[in-house]
Amino acid sequence: MQESISIFDSTLRDGAQGHGVSFSIEDKLAAVRLLDQLGVSYIEAGNPGSNPKDQEFFQRAGAMGLAHARLVAFGSTRRKNILPEEDASLRALLSAGTPCCAIFGKAWKFHVDWVLETTPEENLAMIEDSCRFLKSQGKEVIFDAEHFFDGWRDDPSFALAALEAAARGGADLLCLCDTNGGVFPQEAGEIVGEVAGRFPQPIGVHFHEDCGMAVANSVSGVLAGARQVQGTLLGFGERCGNANLLAVIGNLQLKLGYACIPQDRVQLLSHSAREMAAIANRELSPGMPYVGDDAFSHKAGMHADGVLKAPRSFEHIDPYLVGNARRFPASEISGRAVVLEKIRRAFPDMALDAQSARAVLEDMKALEAKGYQFEGADASFQLLVCKRLRPFPPFFQLLYYQIYTGYGGDRAGASATVKVKVGEAVQLMAAEGNGPVNALDRALRKALEVFYPVLAHVKLTDYKVRVLDSKSATAAGVRVFITSSADCGESFTTVGVSSDVVAASWKALEDSMEYLLLRAGRDSTAAQAVLP
Repeated sequence: MQESISIFDSTLRDGAQGHGVSFSIEDKLAAVRLLDQLGVSYIEAGNPGSNPKDQEFFQRAGAMGLAHARLVAFGSTRRKNILPEEDASLRALLSAGTPCCAIFGKAWKFHVDWVLETTPEENLAMIEDSCRFLKSQGKEVIFDAEHFFDGWRDDPSFALAALEAAARGGADLLCLCDTNGGVFPQEAGEIVGEVAGRFPQPIGVHFHEDCGMAVANSVSGVLAGARQVQGTLLGFGERCGNANLLAVIGNLQLKLGYACIPQDRVQLLSHSAREMAAIANRELSPGMPYVGDDAFSHKAGMHADGVLKAPRSFEHIDPYLVGNARRFPASEISGRAVVLEKIRRAFPDMALDAQSARAVLEDMKALEAKGYQFEGADASFQLLVCKRLRPFPPFFQLLYYQIYTGYGGDRAGASATVKVKVGEAVQLMAAEGNGPVNALDRALRKALEVFYPVLAHVKLTDYKVRVLDSKSATAAGVRVFITSSADCGESFTTVGVSSDVVAASWKALEDSMEYLLLRAGRDSTAAQAVLP
């Protein structure tokens, strides 16, 4: 039977302390639903005494009816020299109406002397009284021993005394917190093992990422006897962040055989990562273990060839297990096998052989020598394949474009005129925008929508420029990536390169229009001839 480890997610409390992270009430409710669906054991949702927004959130969250998780309200022990029932923080915890409360108290004598400015005896009484009070109100109580590892280094007997006080007060779990983030895995394991053998209560661990050790420390703590891991789903948190629970769950459940979440939910890890990133309005790091877009990405030809023959040769797990996918970025160092695989995925019915892949690879290398990069620009890659292996008549021909920029009042702007030819018809259109590329994009769309109405359902959503040779200053070549999104939710990225940023942008825009028309073959006879 698998040994269970409870996962305690603090994204909505500790994670919200990260720089640039802010959650509305609706964001927090969406995050709770997501975490509950993933199957975590506890969701620490904030401090109900800190602000009116959290008070309203707890009122609404209490009626959600969670299937897996228990909501947790977070706060501190009572203040010094008052009764727990008179303490505003403890009363706020009760008002949240959660089945579980997490309270923190000092386990480092240095903090008691210099931050709380009280006696060691009063600090221990604050811990014990607070736990006992919350237990008397029917709450499950998790005691977070703040700065425990620093306290242990300074005075192990005092750090243990803080845990003993919480245990006397009836705490259900004792969590050892590496609040400063300075512990290494060997030390973490030794200390957790020493503590776990002294208490009947289960031990939890809470590590920060300041030394890049939070996940390793969490795993080391579990191996030493901890039965709860606290962290945040994406590693958000104060300073450098918290233990990334996605990596913790992957390591413990898939590598070591612990049961952290229901087995049928492990495949939701990648989906949950993307959803939480969207809720937090943050980019999901492509290199994030297990769930990032590059976690199972194979760019080098030799590696990719090996994976295609035997996946475990270069992959530590099957990406399907965590809901991720194997990727083969197209690049100049890709081998024929990688290019062949990418072509087959994009065009499954296209007749292919090694010679076809070699021809596309040579085209790619020639373009990348000029500064093109097809990683992250799959739409341009698919156009390259079509033009080489399944040529099609052009959808339109640019006759010319002109761009005018100016400044009036307190507003800068641009206008563009575009003249295109479709078949024997010529169309001239002008448009204004908040910059030359935006104006060019609008003018081109207006001109082409006359012939291809489907283009009205796509818009430019991202624009990136990369200088290719910074030593050439303003004469340097530039690479432009443009991401477009269709009403159906599909997004795609194209690339253009030139010594002129507008010309590079035009090439990327041109590719985006052609790609969409290829995809929407029902709106174009030319597209129907080449659709896979």
